[in-house]
Amino acid sequence: MKRIYLLLCILGTVLPYYNLIQFLIESEGSMSGFFTPLFATFPSAMISWDITIAGTTFLVFLIHQSQKKSLKIYKYVIALFLVGFSLALPLYLYENES
Repeated sequence: MKRIYLLLCILGTVLPYYNLIQFLIESEGSMSGFFTPLFATFPSAMISWDITIAGTTFLVFLIHQSQKKSLKIYKYVIALFLVGFSLALPLYLYENES
C-alpha cells in the first residue's frame, strides 16, 4: 500500500499543478478569473464544494489527532494549503501505513 500511496502523492501534486500552470500560461500569469469558474456551473460547484468539505474535514481530523496523539501535523497542513487535499491525504496515509 505504501507504493500506491506514494504514487497517489505524486499524481496528487503533478495533476493539479499541471492544470494550474496551464491556467497561468493561458491567463498570462494572472490569477484573475481563477475562482469564478469553480462555481460557474452546478457540476463544477458540486465538485468544488466536495473537495472543500473533504479538505476541511481532514484538517479538523489532523488537529484532533495532534491534540489526542501529539501528532505533528505541520507537513500535512502545508501540503493541504500549497497543493491540496490530493496530496495531503495520500501523504498522511503513506506515512501512517504500517
